[in-house]
Amino acid sequence: MLGWLVERKIAPHIPVFNKSGRSDGTWTRADFEWDAENDQYICPEGHELKQFRRNYSDPNRGPTDKGTARYRALKEVCQACPSKAKCCPNADARKITREEHEDARQVARDISKTDQYVISMRLRKKVEMLFAHLKRILGLGRLRLRGPSGANDEFLLAATAQNLRKLAKILPAPQQTRNA
Repeated sequence: MLGWLVERKIAPHIPVFNKSGRSDGTWTRADFEWDAENDQYICPEGHELKQFRRNYSDPNRGPTDKGTARYRALKEVCQACPSKAKCCPNADARKITREEHEDARQVARDISKTDQYVISMRLRKKVEMLFAHLKRILGLGRLRLRGPSGANDEFLLAATAQNLRKLAKILPAPQQTRNA
């Protein structure tokens, strides 16, 4: 979805889940530099992590499952590296995965650091709370009327009920006069 939006020059105000962080103090994927021209990562020590070490004649042997590429360092290089304890203490060599649309994910991460993103998330929460209210309080978890016109009628009635409820909270109740 992010790749489709960025391809069409639409700014994706969508949170990106990033599971590349590490809690054990070792280097994360962010510590490695991406070299798009050569399709490889460069580790902080200057070593290359490549997806393929040779050209495959069979195109099906190349990419891994579902748009994820795996980049690996050579075992000999990692074993001799002085920073192995910070990089891959429990493995023979370092491996990094990269999503097919990682560039689009990076665009979304960059947008998430802007003030406009904070505003759009606040507005998004308002809208999503209205839908949650429709589903949980007004009982629209499941539609009762069939077809597009039935769904339209049901949502129109529910939205009218929501708006009347908002209006009732805004306007003060009329005061009754007492006769003594």
